[in-house]
Amino acid sequence: MTYEPVIGVEVHAQLQTKTKLFCACSTSFGQPPNTQVCPVCLALPGSLPVINQRAVEMAVRTGLALHCELTLANRFARKNYFYPDLPKGYQISQYDLPICGPGWLDISVNGKTKRVRIQRAHLEEDAGKNVHDDSAQGSYVDVNRAGTPLLEIVTEPDLYSSDEVDAYLKTLRELLVYLDVCDGNMEQGSFRCEPNISLRPQGQEKLGTKVELKNINSFRYAKDALNYEIIRQAEVLEEGGAIQQETRLWDVNKGQTAVMRSKEAAHDYRYFPDPDLLPVTLDSAWIEELRDTIPELASVRRKRFIQDYQLSEYDAGILTDSKGLADYFEVGVKLFAHPKTVSNWVTGELLRELHASNTTPEASPLQPERLIDLLQLVDSGTISLKAARDLFPALYSSEMSPEQLVKDKGLLQVSDEGELNIMIEDVLAKHSAQVEQYRGGKEAVLGFLVGQVMKASKGKANPGKVNALLKRSLAS
Repeated sequence: MTYEPVIGVEVHAQLQTKTKLFCACSTSFGQPPNTQVCPVCLALPGSLPVINQRAVEMAVRTGLALHCELTLANRFARKNYFYPDLPKGYQISQYDLPICGPGWLDISVNGKTKRVRIQRAHLEEDAGKNVHDDSAQGSYVDVNRAGTPLLEIVTEPDLYSSDEVDAYLKTLRELLVYLDVCDGNMEQGSFRCEPNISLRPQGQEKLGTKVELKNINSFRYAKDALNYEIIRQAEVLEEGGAIQQETRLWDVNKGQTAVMRSKEAAHDYRYFPDPDLLPVTLDSAWIEELRDTIPELASVRRKRFIQDYQLSEYDAGILTDSKGLADYFEVGVKLFAHPKTVSNWVTGELLRELHASNTTPEASPLQPERLIDLLQLVDSGTISLKAARDLFPALYSSEMSPEQLVKDKGLLQVSDEGELNIMIEDVLAKHSAQVEQYRGGKEAVLGFLVGQVMKASKGKANPGKVNALLKRSLAS
């Protein structure tokens, strides 16, 4: 029997607030364990939570960008469960009245647009972190992360392959980064996904029993885990077995999923409104103010780059995959009105150095102004294109101006016609056979002669002028 996978996705996006959701503790990543805590996030008796307005703003802006219906009167609930990294013994989340209701997000898969329905997006606090040390007798708990604001974004079961899930996750992450509400750092856990997958016979409408894949922090791991789970569930069904509703973890080393626990239902968490927090009431006028702060998103920017700058879909896609890279490109184009040239350097030389140094475009040591200074040297004929490319790594890693580097490395291009003609006469005298071939109609020989002049000049001659002067000499 042929089975069809049906997948919904939950994403936990850490909001870029400086402080936690219900207290003033820092959300800074990588600090010593248990140093960013207070009575509120440790749930000490008598401590009371206070909502972080900035987190509410970010949730509203995200909801607007996802075309969600906003819940003007939303409230927080207690989700009760016991786990070592949950100091309170419950998690403050939203249940029956989430801040963002139904919405949608369009994705592109294999050149086709698909609309994915958003079921809800709600605010909640993160738990702490269990640290397992093989050299110790037990495990440790770091509660620095406890109370960090999360926006959980839940889709309807609208995805039918790992490729569609991959496209959805990348599109959503891109949107959140453009909104500046989440840094999208999957390695640090700022963007985590939990796909829910079930299989059903092809053509059947009723959904099968779903399995949740927990806390995946890599696009590749998400695809690998889903592909494995599709095969595993199909084999179970083919053998006449039944899929268990459970939560499974992806084991990267073994390349397979493993059971974590049986999957709970909502009633297992005994949700009830948090008595320490008032409902959050959103003002319509305030929502419209926030709507005006939504920037040009990646999909719109991509289309504009193609239309306004005459870039290919491929180039525009690479540039707008990162808001920082797109911003860098646009600063460059304002200074040097040759979009294709700027695009080539940004997506080529610059991106290569950024990847090699694990640096974001925003933190690039080479700012757009210095890159444009280099391109203007090429455009004016001061240096050759090859020399500029050879110079680029040094320019990226230093604070020197392109002009100073060119002088220090002796890369000034030779454009003086008198000096070039001397070289050309010498080359023509040494290669009389090729000269006769050219004059006999074999024009391809010109490339050989240009190469000889470039070699004689040690690559410093202006290729355009060499070409023109050679033709003039050969015609005389």
